[in-house]
Order: sequence, then structure tokens, then C-alpha cells
Amino acid sequence: MIGVLPDTELKAMIERGEITAEPVVIPAQVQPASLDLRVGTVAYRVRASFLAGHDARVSDRLAEFQMHEVDLSGGAVLEKGCVYVVPLMEALDLPEGVQAVANAKSSTGRLDILTRTITDGGTEFDRIPPGYTGPLYAEICPRSFSVLVRPGMRLNQIRFRAGQAVLSDDALSKLHDDTPLVNGTAVIDDGLGFSVDLRLQDTTLVGYRAKPHTGVIDLDRIGHYDPAEYWEEVHARDGHIILDPGAFYILVSREAVHIPPDYAAEMAPYLAMVGEFRVHYAGFFDPGFGHDAAGGTGSRGVLEVRCHEAPFVLEHGQIVGRLIYERMAAQPEQLYGAGIASNYQGQGLKLSKHFAAPKT
Repeated sequence: MIGVLPDTELKAMIERGEITAEPVVIPAQVQPASLDLRVGTVAYRVRASFLAGHDARVSDRLAEFQMHEVDLSGGAVLEKGCVYVVPLMEALDLPEGVQAVANAKSSTGRLDILTRTITDGGTEFDRIPPGYTGPLYAEICPRSFSVLVRPGMRLNQIRFRAGQAVLSDDALSKLHDDTPLVNGTAVIDDGLGFSVDLRLQDTTLVGYRAKPHTGVIDLDRIGHYDPAEYWEEVHARDGHIILDPGAFYILVSREAVHIPPDYAAEMAPYLAMVGEFRVHYAGFFDPGFGHDAAGGTGSRGVLEVRCHEAPFVLEHGQIVGRLIYERMAAQPEQLYGAGIASNYQGQGLKLSKHFAAPKT
């Protein structure tokens, strides 16, 4: 099989013992083209982010950087601005021909929780080489809000690939001609360009900015929190906004995106020289996202934006990211939004699922 492995193959990997877990993987973890990973029962507060490095285990490096343990079994708060390493319930025994890449789930990214997967012997975040055998760990750093975490919560996800299936620009252009991937003109240059929408229809509201001093967010509470207690509205009347250094924003793409059933995509940052800001905390787009037959009819991409060194003027229509499309090894049994709990199908500008609908 060449391409991103679908849900049917993920189930086969579990049956073959290539994906193991304690307790066992539950059906709700299996997504169309990825597997949700679950937080374990303990978090280690560490003094700095780290990678294990060649021939080293994460557990050995924890002894070097650990400050104290946090028991998660009854629920515990991971504090804003602190770095934690959490053993995950899942482990891998990958075949030589299969590699993996991990990423934060959408709701995790929209809460500005930096979540990255690390492994024994790892020299990169979120990248797991073919043939890896061993445990998985999540590095968790809440950036804007302190969060209440319990064992079994799913903050990040993992996608498996066999071979190389990334579409070239020529192949991506042909796919767009056959099945439009975005409404309007497609900007294709090392992937499909993503721009920011700062002229939303019938409103000056174009995004949200995280407030600096807020209460704790319990990640199990869905539709519970008043957005006004955690977010400031961002309005634009002239098609631009000024990003403040260190601030975190939720914005939305100008394009409505379509991921056909035989493809998956991942959001990647755009060139650094376009501005001192980062877009992309949660980057997986599953087969069926924005797909008509799965209830999408084109879905906007939510942009998680953090400005860095200096204030920066962000203009309407500015390219801020790109989607890298890959072929699926096979079409999944279920598509994003079709009969599964997909929170963001058909979305526009939208906060994470933990917040109630903004009051009008």
C-alpha cells in the first residue's frame, strides 16, 4: 500500500499488534486517516522542552529535566506557560515500510495548547521513522489558558504513511481542475496556498484574540464556556489588522477547502519572510473535509496565529499557509463529517468546541 493509511488499515495494524495500548484502543479513536492518542495517568513538569536524541530514551531524559510529577488520575490542572511530558496510552511497533507523523487535534490547537509527540531516540518532534518500536509521549505546553486534564483525553493524533504520496504541484493542479479544491482561484506553489479572510460578509468581526488572564478550561466540558470571558473580539473595517507580539488569534481562511475522499492534507507554514508570525498548530485535514457528500460543501480553514518579534500588519487575502495534499492508500470506510463526531465540518470562523456560541 502506498499513501496515507485509512481507518481500515489502522484497525488491521491494531489487530497485528503494530499499534498497542493499555487500555486497548477504543473505536472512537479511529478517524478516517488518523488515530487519536490518549493521555496517560501522570504528567511530568519539566524545566525545558527536549528531544530524546539518538540512542536515548525519553525516560532517561526525564530524570535529567523533571521538576515534579502531577497525578492526572483524578484530573489535574496543567498550568499556562509550563511544559509537561505525559506518557501516552499507545505504543508502536511499526513495520519498516511505515512511518508516522503526529499533530495536535483541532480543538487542542484552537485553545493554544502546544502539543507535540516525542519518542525514544527521536531527533524531531511529531516525526516517527519506519520501524520504530517503543512508547509515545506528548509534550504539552498550554500557552493561553490553563487546562484541566484527565487520563484518556485525546489531545493529539497520529497519521501513518507507506511510501511517498505527496502530490506535486502539477498533480495538484490537475486534481483541482477535475475536482475543485477551493472556491475561486487556486494558488498552487509547493502546495495549495491558504489566505486570511479579513472582510467577512455582513460583519466587521474577523477573529478572536485570547485574553491574558482567564480561568481554567476543563477539556471535558463541551459548549460550556462563555467566549467573552476568554476571548476579545477582533474587528476589521478596512481589510487589515495589527497583530500584537505574543498574542494568540483565531482567524479564518478566505478559501472554502475541499478534501476529496481519496486524499488527505496537512497544513504547513508559509515562507518565514512573509511576516513574523506563525500559522498552524493543528494541521491534519481528513478525507471528506468540506466534501459535499459528507455535509461539508466547502469548509473554511481556521487559522491559529501567533505573532512573534514585532507588531505586524496582516492584510485581507494575504497568503499565510499552504495545504500539502497526499494520496490515500485506499478510501476510508468513513469520511470526515459523515456519520462520525466531526465538530468542524461546514465551519466558518469558529472557536473550539468547549465554548458556547457567541452571543449576538
